[in-house]
Amino acid sequence: MKIPGIIGGLGPESTIEYYRMLIAAYRARTDDGSYPPMIVNSLDLQRMVRLVTANDLAGVTAYLLDEVHRLARAGAEFGAIAANTPHLVFPALQKQSPIPLLSIVEVTCRAADQLGLKRLGLFGARFTMAGRFYPDVFDRAGISLISPSAAEQDYIHQKYMGELMHGIILPETRAGLLAIAERMRIENQIAGLILGGTELPLILRDVEEAKMPFLDTTQLHVEAIVERMFS
Repeated sequence: MKIPGIIGGLGPESTIEYYRMLIAAYRARTDDGSYPPMIVNSLDLQRMVRLVTANDLAGVTAYLLDEVHRLARAGAEFGAIAANTPHLVFPALQKQSPIPLLSIVEVTCRAADQLGLKRLGLFGARFTMAGRFYPDVFDRAGISLISPSAAEQDYIHQKYMGELMHGIILPETRAGLLAIAERMRIENQIAGLILGGTELPLILRDVEEAKMPFLDTTQLHVEAIVERMFS
């Protein structure tokens, strides 16, 4: 059994989801009533937001690397960042990390490829929707990614940072996000939607009215972490 180290707090609401879902996924694979060993290192969200907003990628890498080293010293045998945006610096971080790291982007790409989805929409914080770290991975798999319009990105980012990060789930926000997804399905001909922010599944999980699959990056990451634990 490999012990995972989770970089959490980015944001706090989805870190709670990670913990719950890791326990559930682990216990679904065992029959002895045990609970999974794991180490969670909760970081300062505001410090990360300041670094990313300033485009200080060296600062982001250094901050995360220090905290991954903390996980390794605590006994973690591999690591995972419970957030999408910090994967802006994943290649640099992975090269310097003292333990193997499991990328949420690569895990999501594998899932999309297995489903045969070749044209996907991407929701997330502005840093994710406008960044290259998702397309760089998906391009290698021959999968096209489409981001919402500039005005839609502003709306999604505002709701993400102002509501979802604080655990505020509003039906009107859910309706607004679904309207953007449906427009993209029709006009951009996307075959599915990546929930590229780990708070997004809190408001868009189990959407029955959608006419395409939503890829829950939190769930996919959790499943991959538990798989690695048992490998």
